[in-house]
Amino acid sequence: MPAPRTIGIIAGNGVYPETFIEAARRHAPEVRLVMAAFENETRAHIISTADASAWFRVGQLGKLMKFFRAEGVTEAVMVGQIAPKNLFDLRPDLRTLVLLARLKERNAETLFGTIADELAKDGITLLPATTFLEDHLPGPGPVCGPALSKRQLADAAFGFRIAKATSALDIGQTVLVRHGTILAVEAFEGTNACIRRGGELGKRKDVLLVKVSKPSQDMRFDVPVIGCQTIDTCAEAGVSGIAIEAGCTLMLEKTEVARLCGLHKIGIHAVS
Repeated sequence: MPAPRTIGIIAGNGVYPETFIEAARRHAPEVRLVMAAFENETRAHIISTADASAWFRVGQLGKLMKFFRAEGVTEAVMVGQIAPKNLFDLRPDLRTLVLLARLKERNAETLFGTIADELAKDGITLLPATTFLEDHLPGPGPVCGPALSKRQLADAAFGFRIAKATSALDIGQTVLVRHGTILAVEAFEGTNACIRRGGELGKRKDVLLVKVSKPSQDMRFDVPVIGCQTIDTCAEAGVSGIAIEAGCTLMLEKTEVARLCGLHKIGIHAVS
């Protein structure tokens, strides 16, 4: 009898890993799921939802690979972020040290791309981060909450161009716009900190969040995501609209996001 299809889950923080597991169980119940969880990142309560799991420190690539090989993993998926502060608090093992020594630039594309290459050396294919989650990728047009005004749609088009340019330079995939002015550009601080800064600079009025994928986005990692935390942060910062890239942005906790958007009168629109 052939071995079951086994997918390794490289599980970061937030709700993303459990959303993936729920979708995998629904779409492919025969698949065996093996989770690599990270200290101070992965939510502990989801460990029991995988068929096998183990805890790692960020930077223990060699140990993770050994675990995946022992569990018969042939495919893997990266779901959930690792907090930037933990990337600067690495205690790397030998395999990670060798990997880092090869990198002239350290950003999401180079780092995760190199990890994908290391997985491939061990016979493990890195799957798109949207695997089993196609119904979480909104298509073009209004998504939920109030429809965006003409002014907001104009800001969305402007912000879309700017965010595409900054993301191409590996600066960030998110910008905050108000009446044709860029208030904030996401960098190392992350999306939520960028939202708070942009909201403050825009005096918490008529501020629009724009989030895009990188040009030639590698859908295996660093896929743009919005969820309940995004909406809560926008509400606190006075952001009244969100423009995302259609077909390329994961919307997690869809039902709750729609409820929060209605509650806070925040419209989400997907731009093609």
